[in-house]
Amino acid sequence: MSRRWLLPALPLVFLAVVLVAPVLRLLAEGLAPGAADGAEPLRWLDVWQDDYLRWRVLWSFAQAGITCALALLLGLPCAWVLARREFPGRALVLRLLMLPFVVPTLVAAMGVLALWGPRGLIGGPLAEVGIELADTPWLLLYGNLFFNLCLVVRAGVDALEQVGAQRLAAARTLGATPWRAFWRIEWPAIAPWLASALCLVFLYCFAGFGLALVLGGQRYATAEVEIYTLVAHELELGRAGVLAVWMMALTGAVALAYAWLERRLAAPARVAPVPRQRPATALQWLGVAGAMGLLVLVCVAPLAAILWHAASALFVGQGAAVLTDADTLAALGNTLRFSVLAVVFATALGLSHAFALQSSVTWRALAFLPFVVSPVSVAFGLLLLYPDWSASLPVLLAAYALLAWPFVTKSVTAALDGLPVHCAQAAATLGATPWRVFRRVTLPMIAPALRRGMAFAAATALGEFAVTLFLSRPEWTTLTTLIHQHLGRPGAAPLDAAFVLAALLMALALLAFLLIEGRDRRAGDNARHA
Repeated sequence: MSRRWLLPALPLVFLAVVLVAPVLRLLAEGLAPGAADGAEPLRWLDVWQDDYLRWRVLWSFAQAGITCALALLLGLPCAWVLARREFPGRALVLRLLMLPFVVPTLVAAMGVLALWGPRGLIGGPLAEVGIELADTPWLLLYGNLFFNLCLVVRAGVDALEQVGAQRLAAARTLGATPWRAFWRIEWPAIAPWLASALCLVFLYCFAGFGLALVLGGQRYATAEVEIYTLVAHELELGRAGVLAVWMMALTGAVALAYAWLERRLAAPARVAPVPRQRPATALQWLGVAGAMGLLVLVCVAPLAAILWHAASALFVGQGAAVLTDADTLAALGNTLRFSVLAVVFATALGLSHAFALQSSVTWRALAFLPFVVSPVSVAFGLLLLYPDWSASLPVLLAAYALLAWPFVTKSVTAALDGLPVHCAQAAATLGATPWRVFRRVTLPMIAPALRRGMAFAAATALGEFAVTLFLSRPEWTTLTTLIHQHLGRPGAAPLDAAFVLAALLMALALLAFLLIEGRDRRAGDNARHA
């Protein structure tokens, strides 16, 4: 093997073994199901002829589509306020928009329960007057908004900053009202950016697992939850395979649309942005307050509710004992151990991939593959392809690294794209070896981006849930699976323990948030693509 192929060999082999081969095995199971579990073969279109499975797929579509509509309806006004108004705390709000990107899905689900559940700060009083939210789709939709509203807001702010001030001023000079100027000038410019963000929102909601498992209940669980149920509880691999193949096909179609939109936005034009103005009237200040209040209600309130319930459980309830429980200490150790190892593997893969894809468009596209296939499909494919290794630590860590690796790749790639070529060339001219050029020149210049990617990878590994449910042993329980176990037990004490553990996991995730935002305020630009 020539030296130039050594760099891409590691991520290429890893991708083939951990993602491509399991997906092909899953496709084979879906195209010819029934043999693995002794059931009658299932036809390709049986998903649509079975009322129960059809409802799961259609509801997965519906909840993702409704979330997209709500995120656009609520997020666009917030983005306009942040892009066009200057007010105290604006910079802090932009940084806090990063919070949902690093909070584990199970923590977000606990936050929704803490706020809107039967014992929640808002849901409890509503239940007392006869308004029960537990059997409605509201909990899942609100949880989806928690994660995805900020994605639309951030994309909207970035897009509005690409609108030229001269064009907007010319429209106003010619007599256009503010609404007409927005509709004719700003909206056409920001629509592709918002469409790209909404594709991501749809993907995250359609292929989501943790939120749907905890908040969906029996009626409003999504197809991803149904795949897990068919595999883990009913052992119907054929039906699960057919359903998983349909989900991958539908997800892939949306991912192609996202990639096409991102290609259009790859080189935004340089323009003079519209200067932000301080609110001058009471109505303008009311608009700012309304936008900030909405962001607090959707993106901050669930986290605050977790802290409230955890504090109550620690000082009033029965939650303090869980912190010193042997199961908790073991789960904490497993979580930290798996996360550290996954970040190490993801960093090695991400660096190799980033440097290899500098000269290849195809390699750049491969960075999106782990985002296209859901964690449930990844775990199911690994379970089918490597049944003798399904409960082994290497397979579990490989799945963790697969989900975390793209964050390192994309962050480092963005840094390499902006790296001055003459620095490395000058070092090489002075006799430095390629390794010395990398260690003394390139690495210090990309270090902030590398830290940022590693922090995203750490947050992903800390909150991983779906893969752990499929591939973990009982002795490998992590904080996420331990929280899920407590939620499945009756009584107030397990619920108190779950809230305390959720607060602990949130604290670990916020440490990653500090790594992301503490050194580089541009991290949100990376998160928009992640």
